[in-house]
Amino acid sequence: MITLDFSFLTWSVITNLVLKGLVFSVQLTLIAMLGGIVLGTALALMRLSGKTWLVRVASFYVNTLRSIPLVMVILWFFLLIPMITGRPMGAETSAIITFTVFEAAYYAEIMRAGIQSVSKGQVYAGYAVGMTYAQCMRYIVLPQAFRNMLPVLLTQTVVLFQDTSLVYAIGAYDLLKGFEVAGKNFNRPVETYLAATVLYFMICFSLSMLVRRLQKKIAIIR
Repeated sequence: MITLDFSFLTWSVITNLVLKGLVFSVQLTLIAMLGGIVLGTALALMRLSGKTWLVRVASFYVNTLRSIPLVMVILWFFLLIPMITGRPMGAETSAIITFTVFEAAYYAEIMRAGIQSVSKGQVYAGYAVGMTYAQCMRYIVLPQAFRNMLPVLLTQTVVLFQDTSLVYAIGAYDLLKGFEVAGKNFNRPVETYLAATVLYFMICFSLSMLVRRLQKKIAIIR
């Protein structure tokens, strides 16, 4: 039988190896979330604009990326962009660009559903008082859409944090990479992967509980 020994996971190992990866994973999640929401909102507005060419471009973008595994997109950006630009790109920078572009496709569908959940009567009322389409979106539709979709947006962000572990494919130093390095240094790969699993579970489960509480509060406000 395998004897598990976690004694090597000292505070020094955690701060020097694991914490460094955790910081990057959190940074990647936050940057990809903010960039993905901004780009996703633009894509959602394009799909709802009614202009054929905008709808087709946005639909192609969203449907294509949602149909491809994330790890493949990560490898594409990491390998192809340097070939196109002629400049090497670090794994961390490549990961940030990839996740922002990829997650935008998912946030776009969430935002599209949120925008469509707002009553059209409110939009017509905005037009009646002289608002333009952009003003109606800015002052009436988007604030309500964000509030309606906030729990779903945050849930997608939790999934995004889990997916950051896929950057191991290009050698980026994320949370999983930190545990992997610790396992190699002390020849304890089983223990480190178990510890990584527990930490990922604790973080994601805690965030999921916060999202659930937020969802209940929003439901009460309604």
